[in-house]
Amino acid sequence: MGDGIVTSLRDLAELVRAPAALTVPGDTLAGAASAGWPSGARTVALPIASTCLYWSGMALNDWADRRVDAVERPERPIPSGRVPARTALAVAGALTAAGVAAAAVGGGRRSAATAVVLAAAVWAYDLAPKQGPLSVATMASTRGLDVLLGASAGGTAGLRAAALPATLVAAHTAGVTALSRGEVHGGSVTVARATAAVTAVVALSSALRPVPTAGRARAGGALGALASVALTGAYAVSVLRAQLSAARTPDAGTVRRATGAGIRGLVPLQSAALAATGHHAAALALAASAPIGAAAMRRVSAT
Repeated sequence: MGDGIVTSLRDLAELVRAPAALTVPGDTLAGAASAGWPSGARTVALPIASTCLYWSGMALNDWADRRVDAVERPERPIPSGRVPARTALAVAGALTAAGVAAAAVGGGRRSAATAVVLAAAVWAYDLAPKQGPLSVATMASTRGLDVLLGASAGGTAGLRAAALPATLVAAHTAGVTALSRGEVHGGSVTVARATAAVTAVVALSSALRPVPTAGRARAGGALGALASVALTGAYAVSVLRAQLSAARTPDAGTVRRATGAGIRGLVPLQSAALAATGHHAAALALAASAPIGAAAMRRVSAT
């Protein structure tokens, strides 16, 4: 009986790509820091909300793609029979509800409303066809909205303050999503090069971002900018190297590795936003989680 429970939990962890959630809390933290932590101590609930919504999207994605996965990825939890389709759908629904509830705790009505919009975008992406620019834009919007979720309790001013990190995270996600289309059958040189170009623009924009007033007050503009640039450099090196490899040889395995690098690359990008606001300890702690996430993703795929 004990083995069955362990196996079930492992299957559910694989269903929701549990380790990939380590790339999620930084979204709301970056947004909240940019907006001056409008929720105060309650902000801690917002990363929980975004993690629940991320996991819900992963479960719903596998439910929606179960027939395609039966052909292309029969080892996945649903087509392999390890997780019933109805269970995956129930998990997606329960996690969505939990995410919205946690957002309400963390930021009140405004955050709950933002979480509802984010959840709608997640469900729209998973239930609609995965091909085409609209699909890529929808996925990108989910991560941008996730950053804004952290700032949502601050109203219009908070959302405006978090616009830059939200845009950078969304642009990065768009590139990674477009590249990921080649994970099974291989990609194209054109898409891989375009993705690398997007990453270069995101890195440049992150490095040249103005340090917000909050960051200057906390630790001095120069120090905040220096830490932000260093973390941006770590982002650029790790992500661009993998994407340029995919541009040279866009076979399925290389594209899959580049996609994984892109997912993990969100962490230093989020950390750079935190550092720019003067929260260096939080930025370094978040960046330090990246190796843990990388090790976990070698055990449970993030893609």
